[in-house]
Formats: sequence, C-alpha cells, structure tokens
Amino acid sequence: MRTTSVGVFKLATKGPGDVSGLMAMIGSGTIDPRSILAILGKTEGNGGVNDFTREYAVAALCTALAPQLGLTAHEVEQRIAFVMSGGTEGVLSPHITVFTRQQMETSPKGISGKRLSIGMAHTRDFLPEELGRSAQITETAEAVKAAMMDAGIADPYDVHFVQIKCPLLTSERVAAANARGNKAVTTSAYSSMAYSRGASALGVALALGEIAPAVSDEDVLRRYDLFSTVASTSSGIELMHNVVIVLGNSAASASEFEIGHAVMEDAIDAAAVTAALTSVGLGANPQPGRELVNIFAKAEASPDGSVRGFRHTMLEDTDISSTRHARAAVGGLIAGLAGTGAIYVSGGAEHQGPAGGGPVAAIARLSD
Repeated sequence: MRTTSVGVFKLATKGPGDVSGLMAMIGSGTIDPRSILAILGKTEGNGGVNDFTREYAVAALCTALAPQLGLTAHEVEQRIAFVMSGGTEGVLSPHITVFTRQQMETSPKGISGKRLSIGMAHTRDFLPEELGRSAQITETAEAVKAAMMDAGIADPYDVHFVQIKCPLLTSERVAAANARGNKAVTTSAYSSMAYSRGASALGVALALGEIAPAVSDEDVLRRYDLFSTVASTSSGIELMHNVVIVLGNSAASASEFEIGHAVMEDAIDAAAVTAALTSVGLGANPQPGRELVNIFAKAEASPDGSVRGFRHTMLEDTDISSTRHARAAVGGLIAGLAGTGAIYVSGGAEHQGPAGGGPVAAIARLSD
C-alpha cells in the first residue's frame, strides 16, 4: 500500500525576495505549508562567493513561512531543505520549485508503478579544514543513505537526482582552521566552492555504489574519472553542513509525478536532454496525459578547454567566470528543447557526471 504523496509546484519569481506566488498558493489552499519538505530555487545573482541573493531568498521564504507554521524563521530553515542556486545567465528564468510530501492512508485509484518520492537529510556541521576532504565525502554518503530511507527508496537505480547544498570557505573560516593548527584544502574562497561541490558529489557516488569505497582526499578535483551520474551539488556561504535531497521513484509513493534522468557527456549534448525527457514519456513522441514540470541539470566548462575537438574560451575569460558561461550555454540548450527558460541549471559540475558534462533530470506530471 502506498504511504506518501509528493507534490511539485514551479513558481516564477520577480526577484530573490519575492514570495508572492508561494503565499498565493498557500492562501488558495493549493499548498499546505505544513507539507513543504524542500524548496529549490534559481536566483539572479552571480553564483559566486559574494552572491547573497541565495541567502536573501532563503531569509524571505523563512520569514514568510514562519507565521504559517507557527515557528521562528530559524526553525523554518531547520525544518525545510532550502537550496538556492545563484546565476540565471542567458535565457534562464528565476523561479522556485516547491516539493511537498504528505502521508496517505490509502492509495488513490489509477496510480500504478513507481512514482516520485523525496527524502531529506543533513550532515553535521563541518570544520573548515574538513571541506573538500574525506570527512565531507563519508558524512555526505551517510546522509544520502538516510535521505533514501526517508524517501522510501531502497534500490540505488531508483535514485534519479541528488541535490546537495554544501558550504564554502571564507577568510575567517580559513583563519579559524589555522588557529587550531590545521590547514584548509585551499585559501581561496572561490576555489573552495569547487572542492566542496566535488567532495559532496563523491559522497553521493560512494553512497550509491558508483565508485569504490577507497576514495581519498587526493581524488577530489584530480580523479575526474570518479563521478556520480545523479549528483547535483551547489556551494554557498550561508551554511556549514550539507543539506541532502534525494529525488527518485518509489512504489511507496502515490504521487502524480515521475522523475527520470540521463547524463550529458558535454555542454552541447542535446541527445542526453532528449533521453531524460523520454525517460518520463516526453521525448520526440510524447505520451498523452504527461506534462513537463521542471528540468534539473548541471553545467560545466570542460577542463581540457575544448568541446568535441573545438577550443572554447570559458576557462580563459577574466571578465566572466567559467561557471556563468557554462550555465548560459547549457541553459540555452535545454531551454530550446524544453520550450521554457524556467529550468534549474546549476554551474560547477566537479565529479557530477563526466568531465565537461553532467546529469540532467526531468519531472513530469501524469494525468492518467
């Protein structure tokens, strides 16, 4: 018997502090605020260390939801998983995707097969010197397993997207590590974002059996042959632990949604995007009664400086970071195939798919 129902709602935002769409859906009774488990968003910042649009968006959402839940804003942030990805370059459109989950006593008629399920878990807070290293990998792996259990997913093959929000280093955090006689993996705040994303992704790969257990500190940002096909990690200044959200399909879900994924080999891999859409019945010959809700993808500038034998300049542009170039390129490709710019494309895909590529997942609503 099915036990949970997962809902997915994509809402456009006018800015990082815009909560009007969510409040309207709560006011109309479409969304029960008590059922909100996670909110993923795209904000129009630079996606870098000083992108405070992410923190602003989370603060605005927590402040708005606090009276609805009878909690403080801080308590709301502990209860709901918030992952804000900065950077809406090109045609990417700022928006949030709200995931809800409710318990059900009986399964609705007409629901068959495995449907969308979601689970959440947190790691402990990390010390600055642990970021980008084995501690972050192993702790993340344990959190992924906990989130799978929370989602009612036992088979790793039923996991189609693992979204993680992870920390980064600041000069103050590096100084704190030094004061304890320890060294951080890097003294660069910007470089620390990549280390944290990479270690978190390897944690996903470890949890799902995609890599062998013998992963070490030296493998992070070096062994690009080690990666997860479903990990999406995003680093930010607003936390010191990892927030883990597992999305997959489960027989324990009575959701009207389904998720599937594919892996882009490079930034222009249109076939992989089509494969992800096809996995939920929305390919070249879409199945009737299905509607695209959102696409989630990672974007990365290939580290060898080329795409299919042709040189690119993403890694050499001193005006615009490579992650911004990659988001714009991949975002444009997916938007053209999906017919919308309101898609979730996150930059920095270290160990998230093959080097220069990344996972792409699609969620569809089924009316049958």
